[in-house]
Amino acid sequence: MERENNSHTAQFLLLGLSDDPALQPALFSLFLSVCLLTVIGNLLIILAVSSDSHLHTPMYFFLSNLSFVDICLTSTIIPKMLLNIQAQNKGISYTECLTQVYFFMIFDGMDNFLLTVMAYDRFVAICHPLKYIIIMNSQLCVLLILVSWFIIFWVALMHLLLILHLTFTRGTEILHFFCDLPALLQVASSDTHINDAVLYVATVLLGVFPATGILFSYSRIVSSLMRMSSSESSLRHFPLRSHLCMVSLYYGQALQITLASHHSSPGKHDCSVMYTVVTPMLNPFIYSLRNKDVKRALGRLLSRTICFPGWTTDLKT
Repeated sequence: MERENNSHTAQFLLLGLSDDPALQPALFSLFLSVCLLTVIGNLLIILAVSSDSHLHTPMYFFLSNLSFVDICLTSTIIPKMLLNIQAQNKGISYTECLTQVYFFMIFDGMDNFLLTVMAYDRFVAICHPLKYIIIMNSQLCVLLILVSWFIIFWVALMHLLLILHLTFTRGTEILHFFCDLPALLQVASSDTHINDAVLYVATVLLGVFPATGILFSYSRIVSSLMRMSSSESSLRHFPLRSHLCMVSLYYGQALQITLASHHSSPGKHDCSVMYTVVTPMLNPFIYSLRNKDVKRALGRLLSRTICFPGWTTDLKT
């Protein structure tokens, strides 16, 4: 096969989840449904938080940002997958692949940062309740979000610039259903030692350190809850349980992907689907099904949308 430099004419082949033609309609319907559920569910969370003054707290501010990032993460992966299934074409251009790699790194990294920030928020709320309003003020919340975006933007840009120096073979097959950085480095025709080293360092700094911060926060939270009475601790249980569930899903699937990468590709693909597609869909369900405040806000939002309160006021007048 002909070797291509980094030009717009190069094309990759995404092998996807299955080559069986009989499964393609089912995969299309499944991922289209997941995409719609993810976008609608997370969008409702954002609208509920922004429209209800009772939810204008740091925890729900971070939650609305997490919902926005999950919408973007899903939109980075699923539309191209659906387009390829519908067109019965596995191809993705060099530019599209690098764009997908870049934005996936950004939104996946923001998921990691937001879960860490939310763990810190729960730590302050439970371990320092009297100082919570002072510590978690609006300026600090906005600053934490902006710093997270700034860091992950430059890290992703650094990886992208390093990829631009690599060469690939025309028609290279990527053993994945989307363009992921490790999968892309595995099929490069040129030396990737620098890319691998930078990826390893970035994974340690942006993965291990936040995970360590989350573990430290929860160790302090557990010790603090054990000193509280059952009535006091139950007041804070829901946000804590919901966040702990999201952390378990996120880091559990990330660990499974790391372990599966050393064994079999199918196992890795299954974990990747859970990590990149299913987890963003579960976010609004986890934070709304047992949360009375969010359910009330969603109820008021939907009732205002359905009943058209402006028309009702005009009729009464």
